[in-house]
Amino acid sequence: MNYQQTALSVFLLAAAIFGGANPEASAANTASPNLVIIFADDLGYGDVSCYGATKINTPNIDRLASQGMQFSDAHAAASLCSPSRYGLLTGQSPWRLHRKGNGYRLSPGQTTLASFLKQAGYTSAAIGKWHLGYSKDWNELPITGPLEVGFDYHFGVPSNHNDSTRAFIENHDLVGRKPGEPYRIVKGRDFPEGLDRPRVEDRVDSTLTDKAVAFLQRNADQPFFLYFTPCAPHTHVTPAAEFRGSSNAGLFGDHVQELDAHVGTILDTLDALGLADETLVVFTSDNGSTPKDFKGTHGVKLNLADDSGDILKKYKTAKEDAKKMGHVTNGPWRDGKGYTYEGGHRVPLIVRWPGRIEAGTSSDCTVTLTDLFATSAELIGGELPHHAAVDSFSLLPVLLGKERQIAGRDAVLILGNGKDSAIAVCTGRWKLIVRYGSDKDRGNELYDLANDPGEQTDLSEERPEVVKRLQALLEQAERDGRTRS
Repeated sequence: MNYQQTALSVFLLAAAIFGGANPEASAANTASPNLVIIFADDLGYGDVSCYGATKINTPNIDRLASQGMQFSDAHAAASLCSPSRYGLLTGQSPWRLHRKGNGYRLSPGQTTLASFLKQAGYTSAAIGKWHLGYSKDWNELPITGPLEVGFDYHFGVPSNHNDSTRAFIENHDLVGRKPGEPYRIVKGRDFPEGLDRPRVEDRVDSTLTDKAVAFLQRNADQPFFLYFTPCAPHTHVTPAAEFRGSSNAGLFGDHVQELDAHVGTILDTLDALGLADETLVVFTSDNGSTPKDFKGTHGVKLNLADDSGDILKKYKTAKEDAKKMGHVTNGPWRDGKGYTYEGGHRVPLIVRWPGRIEAGTSSDCTVTLTDLFATSAELIGGELPHHAAVDSFSLLPVLLGKERQIAGRDAVLILGNGKDSAIAVCTGRWKLIVRYGSDKDRGNELYDLANDPGEQTDLSEERPEVVKRLQALLEQAERDGRTRS
């Protein structure tokens, strides 16, 4: 059976499972395309050349934009890594959980984008940073995680390439475990006990990319979903040796350019397999960049394949150095990761589907990454269960040029910080920051982003009617337990 026949069979299976194709789906959607989501880590709006970067060159990400649709008003589900990833994979806004920090977890059997697509015959892989929890004991096998929420294959790092495990995990076990020895993270030791192959910091993303390419090659004859989550340009800023000195924004810019090269490898692999036209590719980031260097792990001994280019010193000041060189990591937006302001959650978003999405187009539609779940459902003609993806709206009408905005949505709601003390209510023009909990005494803030994109002038006292309207949208969303009808 050839690819087109296989895809058609999967479409019919999806129709049977979900009660028939969505009548609003595109007539061109006669088969279920593959899905590739490339989810960068701490990549700011201004870190990509097609979004305005001048000190960093990203030809492969730019190529994706020239072949698809580029969004100017896209938002992560949160301004922090773990809740943002939770929102993308569940289609549920993470602010609903009212959980602090980066400790968001997916529970075995929980409905995710992967488990939804699995029912429609897709094979899926989570390759890269996970940050959504595993079982607690690294020595009790199997270690549960992505495979228990719908993925068929997993290779990645638990939290990031700077986490204390210093190990990759593949499916249900750590890579490089010493047989017969317990694995232990020991305070004061450079590397864990019971591990004979610690991760190599400046080769993490190249290793992940190799695994992603292998997955694509293995599954070229069947519908697949690749959730590819490289670690760049998150701290540690440790680009591979061949990229050091390649940008005009120091080590940080070099790390972004390495990320771009790995995006190019994924796109080239799809081309080589003849799958580019049959694959919807999404490129985005989990939150905004951190404008300042993170000093929390500077005492860690880096395990590098190559320590050339003064990397052991420069990685500690990579963000500061890039700024001195004229690079503005979050573009025109205020602040960055961990904040409610736009720099924390407004992210690049590019979507390509050759022959369906018009090449070189742009959209100012206000979207959030929770929308990728409903978009994927409509893409395969599937019906979302009522309980799933409660804050996800399909972008397909916008992507196909049928609509400029998403029907039925009044605002996107974003978890604004890691303290669970702020939610951003964004309508496109207006933005209300609702502060509560530990920040309640700071009050709410209202900004007119059309005239004040830098969020410098709080209009909450001048425009109380707008505050009241947006506050009511949030209250209704919390009361209803969903925003999707």
